[in-house]
Amino acid sequence: MLKTHNCGELTAADIGQKVTLAGWVNRRRDHGGLIFIDLRDRWGLTQVTIDSEASPEAHAAAAQLRGEYVVQVHGTVRARPEGFENPNLATGAIEVIIHDVNILNPAKTPPFYIDGRDADSVDETLRLTYRYLDLRRARMMNNLVLRHQLVRAIREYFSARDFLEVETPILLKSTPEGARDFIVPSRMHPQKFYALPQSPQQLKQLLMVAGVERYFQIARCFRDEDLRADRQPEFTQLDLEMSFVDASDIRGLIEEMLIEVTPLLSDKEILAQPFPVITYAEAMAKYGVDRPDLRFGQTLFDLSAIVAESEFGVFRNAVANGGQVKGVVYPGGADLTRREIDELTDFVKHYGAKGLAWIGVTDAPDADGVYGDDALRSQISKFLSPREISAIVQSASVEPGDLILIVADRPGVVAQSLSNLRLEIGKRADLIPQDKLAYCWVVDFPLLEYDEDEERWQAVHHPFTSARDEDWQYLESDPGRVLAKAYDVVLNGWEIGGGSIRIYRSDLQDRMFKALGLSSAETEAQFGHLLDAFQYGAPPHGGIALGIDRMAALFAETSTIRDVIAFPKTAAGTDLMVDAPSPVTDAQLKELHIDVRPVKTKSNQPAG
Repeated sequence: MLKTHNCGELTAADIGQKVTLAGWVNRRRDHGGLIFIDLRDRWGLTQVTIDSEASPEAHAAAAQLRGEYVVQVHGTVRARPEGFENPNLATGAIEVIIHDVNILNPAKTPPFYIDGRDADSVDETLRLTYRYLDLRRARMMNNLVLRHQLVRAIREYFSARDFLEVETPILLKSTPEGARDFIVPSRMHPQKFYALPQSPQQLKQLLMVAGVERYFQIARCFRDEDLRADRQPEFTQLDLEMSFVDASDIRGLIEEMLIEVTPLLSDKEILAQPFPVITYAEAMAKYGVDRPDLRFGQTLFDLSAIVAESEFGVFRNAVANGGQVKGVVYPGGADLTRREIDELTDFVKHYGAKGLAWIGVTDAPDADGVYGDDALRSQISKFLSPREISAIVQSASVEPGDLILIVADRPGVVAQSLSNLRLEIGKRADLIPQDKLAYCWVVDFPLLEYDEDEERWQAVHHPFTSARDEDWQYLESDPGRVLAKAYDVVLNGWEIGGGSIRIYRSDLQDRMFKALGLSSAETEAQFGHLLDAFQYGAPPHGGIALGIDRMAALFAETSTIRDVIAFPKTAAGTDLMVDAPSPVTDAQLKELHIDVRPVKTKSNQPAG
């Protein structure tokens, strides 16, 4: 070994001990006769001191050192002089007096500071290009450690409960499961392709048919879809399946796991145990989104019935055209400036809303419950009757000083704009406790949703999700009425996992495929293996998948999963460090029986 100790482990108990350390030069401070080096490795920092009088050769070598040089030092641990201790450093009580310095490898000047200076101002493109340097930074290294601890705790939890960790193939068959597949050409089978798995969904169900009963896997998954902060083309999930269970069994197991694992990774308090369970319909009605952040209130309220016959045409017409009029309260917002209200109006326009109506309640109503002009601050109150205003204020449950914000539009626009406005209010009004973790379950999702563009029904989750027992009768006659045996687990407004009880009978699975518009030939070609397996005694089963990347990002308190993935892709799906994707040679293409055609662009398309 080139070192006897790690840079983060020496304490006062080691004073007088001769040690050998190795790592990177984090900082160098030259005080003439004394040179101080903060030596860094994965475990932390140790201050090493080189005295020109005591060790002239070591001092001469140390004079050559610069940031990120890789060095080995030999010396003796001693207490730092009184008054020079560093209580913020694990090794802050000691320093190592060096008598020998060995430069293992010099280093070019990095394109950004590794030692923490300007950490938040470094462009992410630069960080991703030099990811191997970015990962040296303490925050990024801590993220990798946290992710390791998360995965280890998950493995230990399920292994202790008789689950088998089973690896499933990466090269698989392309089947429609909701996103585009990455396809891989086969050299040995010309004009045929493998697909990278979007998830091990069918395989884990087949493991249930095989009698495994309790399966889990830390699975790599692949989806060729547009990216954003919480999406990557390749991602990792905890994949799990169980036989002879119902939805409450799986939710109970996962809830227990999260309660056990969370304190290992975060010192934040879990707000509610057991986790709240809310229906999809309730989540959309109160929060406008199926992954609500329950750390604060400010639920949405529906005003459609109140204003359906209003003289205010914006509200009346929205309801008449099948839309909604809903609102949310900004506590203490009645005194917001017009500029601040205009900012909120522009904010909701990003989500499709045409505008934002507002009523500031500045005082209590009179004895008859009527809000006079001196009790309101609003640009729309003159278009509303006293009865309508009183009913709106009552529905909002406001106090004097609060601001009611209202959107009138199609239900989807209202939900998206107000759900995001609610979060913006939470940030601006400091309503969101940063030291709390709010888990919840969302259940009773629709089984199917109608795709207007393709003019057919599609599975909300995936085509293997079972309908509720009482709803199978409506699958053909009223598909939109059918609810699923599905459940999502949400943390602080992020969906971190989703699962369902599966269809395990071939006749029901065949009905589901027909409801999705698949012909018998398509069903047999794409899913014949699954339907065949179900005829050999498939047990009732269900499962769930939790996003490891999202969970790690939440526990690491970062806004993007890229910060908890060692080598992520950009939002455009590229790897800047290795320049991927990249062309391959003509010989490789020929071997794979692939002809590449030029990409048509505006500049090379024929005129006319």
